[in-house]
Amino acid sequence: MIFEKTKLKDVFVIIPEKIIDERGFFARIFDEKIFEENGFDCKIKQCNISFNKIKGTIRGIHFQKKPYQEAKFVRCVKGSIFVVIIDLRKESKTFLEKIYLELNSVIHNLLYIPKGLGIGIQTLEDNSELFYQMTQVYEPKFSSGILWNDPFFNIKWPLKISEISEKDKTWKVFDPKKLD
Repeated sequence: MIFEKTKLKDVFVIIPEKIIDERGFFARIFDEKIFEENGFDCKIKQCNISFNKIKGTIRGIHFQKKPYQEAKFVRCVKGSIFVVIIDLRKESKTFLEKIYLELNSVIHNLLYIPKGLGIGIQTLEDNSELFYQMTQVYEPKFSSGILWNDPFFNIKWPLKISEISEKDKTWKVFDPKKLD
């Protein structure tokens, strides 16, 4: 596996090294020992999938508050997605910075996102599907989010928005003083 650092502290893009033959290829995408050696939290407590029918669908920007913050591995298993990650860790040297990435099912890349960051996605193809592995269970009382068009972050979504949930339309305008 190839580990590419991003400009956000402790966020990595992981690219599997493929062993290719006449049948196709084989690649490892999860190795607890190697991941722990790289400082990743690997104690997976919950796995989820997200299927998105229509290109341009937005989900997020989501995160869980303390004590239910979660590290996560995110992989696009079908289609392609645009990802925005925002550092919400007050102690981080990249606090309030954001990055944009793309995940797709051709490259088979995945992301490691540590606790304390928000993630939002927009599908770049119809019928895109994500697989999430999280180090914490979902706890609705601690679920939070950032408005998809919050002026504080001025996110540049690549496509016109085709679908977005009512919940994601109604997050309050971001105030860094209200982060726990």
